[in-house]
Amino acid sequence: MKEGAKNQYLWGVFFLGLFLLNYPVLYLYNIPAKLAGIPVLFLMVFAFWALIIGLTIWVLRKTNSNKNAQ
Repeated sequence: MKEGAKNQYLWGVFFLGLFLLNYPVLYLYNIPAKLAGIPVLFLMVFAFWALIIGLTIWVLRKTNSNKNAQ
């Protein structure tokens, strides 16, 4: 993966994180229900957070594996 493409993917992950962790999206999960004793809002914040971290790791590993192959 080229350096420019890596930067574009990382910017995409950044803006996805901004979207998912913004008020209008999180407001959808602000309900009085609980899953496994955890409020749904807290569960979704940590799920989105884990997704963003996972996507970032995936992009960086994909970039590093292609550098090592060259």
